Amino acid sequence: MQRKVQNYIEKHHLLTPDAKIIVGVSGGADSVALLHLLHSLGYDCIIAHCNFHLRMDESDRDEIFVRNMASELKSPYYFIDFETTKYAEEHKISIEMAARDLRYAWFEELRLKLNAEAILVAHHADDSIETMLMNLVRGTGLRGMTGIPARNGNIVRPLLCCSREEILNYLIKYDLEYVEDSTNASSDYTRNKFRNEVLPLLEEINPSVRHTLNKTVERFEDIEGVFNQAITKISTQIVIKSDKTTKIDVLQLKSLDNYSTVLFEILSPFGFNSTVVENISDCLHNDPGQLFYTIDFTLLHDRDYLIISENKENKNQQYTINESDTFLTFPFKMDIQKIQITNDFEISKSKNLIHLDAKRLKFPLTLRHWQEGDSFVPFGMKQRKKLSDYFIDEKFTRFEKEACWLLISDTDIVWVVGHRTDNRFRVDDSTIEVISFSI
Repeated sequence: MQRKVQNYIEKHHLLTPDAKIIVGVSGGADSVALLHLLHSLGYDCIIAHCNFHLRMDESDRDEIFVRNMASELKSPYYFIDFETTKYAEEHKISIEMAARDLRYAWFEELRLKLNAEAILVAHHADDSIETMLMNLVRGTGLRGMTGIPARNGNIVRPLLCCSREEILNYLIKYDLEYVEDSTNASSDYTRNKFRNEVLPLLEEINPSVRHTLNKTVERFEDIEGVFNQAITKISTQIVIKSDKTTKIDVLQLKSLDNYSTVLFEILSPFGFNSTVVENISDCLHNDPGQLFYTIDFTLLHDRDYLIISENKENKNQQYTINESDTFLTFPFKMDIQKIQITNDFEISKSKNLIHLDAKRLKFPLTLRHWQEGDSFVPFGMKQRKKLSDYFIDEKFTRFEKEACWLLISDTDIVWVVGHRTDNRFRVDDSTIEVISFSI
């Protein structure tokens, strides 16, 4: 198995022979086997352990176990404590995702501090199979069918050539101790459900399903290589890059078979997900002018091109609206009108078209992003509410929160643009003149 792992490292150019490496060690079977293998192969190993404090006394037991193992191997040892549950709640993500984010962020911080070449983690072939099945069930493109990559930036996974069974046999052969994670037996986590329920069920249908799926992952890796070459060739024909923009020739794009797939591959590196790309693809048959956003980029459907530009504005960027202004083009398109109240006037119920009492507004108005401490009186309420609490209640994602604009009169929030107006600026029986804002 040591030869197998060394050959895998050399085949995929994962490490240089004299590399200083950080090894993530939880104390479980996989990471103990990884550490022993690398140590036996002569690599300069630095041991890193995370205590997520998710399993009461077990978490502290694991930390003591790994520390003792580092002492026996005379290897440098680093550890960190995380308030994982609190982090998950604050960021509105799962415990699994929170632990992953915290772990990899600290690993990279440690790598830079110690000038290490790479961070090695103990994912194996069965993990890759589980990932492929999870992606398949959630809905995935070709990339999701390739399982876990052997290298992802500075993260290296040399055990992907080994099955879980091989790892356990290795531990028995060298009489290596490890600790059991009691949550592995639980199916509360998505991955565990696939590991403990889905794969055993598939094995009833095909006893060698793990081998079959592992070969399938390998085939998809080869297919992805061919696919990427084709996408690269097409991109050179229809994509024009400059210092400031990336342009996609709409006419040439639409002439391709299955051009939505090509468009996704070109746009996904800019952060556009499959749903947004589908909307962009649909808009190619409509009049130009539509805008699409990610947190870092804006895409404009122009007449002949899809034009992608980087969002240069910073969080402190502000825009002024004067009383004489009737139209705004940036940071988004907005029509502004003064309307006299008549008997047939109807107040808008749309979130993208609002009516406000003109006499309560103090020009010039300001458009800006939210800031800590911002508060307003949501329409229909009498009490102030912190904007941060409003975002939580309305289940804003991080992107939605950071991308959100506020319309400000003097120092008061008039409108959380596209979402909710402030009750103090509402149209009532005393209103004579209305100003409408339409985005």
